[in-house]
Amino acid sequence: MANLLVVDLVTLNDVPMGRLLALAGHVVTQRWNRFLAEKFNLTQAGMVALMTLDKNGPMPHREVAQRCFVRPATLTGIVDTLERDGLVERQRDDSDRRSVRLAITPAGHERLAGLSVLIRSGRPLTSVDADPEKAAVIREFLLEVIGSGEEPGMTVPTDGAEGQKKC
Repeated sequence: MANLLVVDLVTLNDVPMGRLLALAGHVVTQRWNRFLAEKFNLTQAGMVALMTLDKNGPMPHREVAQRCFVRPATLTGIVDTLERDGLVERQRDDSDRRSVRLAITPAGHERLAGLSVLIRSGRPLTSVDADPEKAAVIREFLLEVIGSGEEPGMTVPTDGAEGQKKC
């Protein structure tokens, strides 16, 4: 009779904190992108471009790309979609016909206004962060992770687990 290989299944309760945080970020990003597409007909990149133009007014294409942290060529496709949907318009610079400025349209302002209301609503993502005390702990943890400037696994363990690898 062949030996059966017994494998312990890993549950989310067994996953190290760093990996769990990365997985949670991935899941939230997917859900947010799906929500933006279904409710606002926007991508994350389109939303950022609209917010940039809303905050700064008409700007050259290259500057919008810089502020959105994308290459100008990448922004072209994003703007094509936004322009097709009537949310952004391209404007030729009268002083330099080679230069194109991007401007948000009234429809773009309207779309962004609806999204801004939702973003500022403060709706909790889960029942855990609906509790103000728990939300404060979660916020403190996330801000420390984001702002620590350290590479993953660089914190010094205090429980004698120096040999354990952190994700």
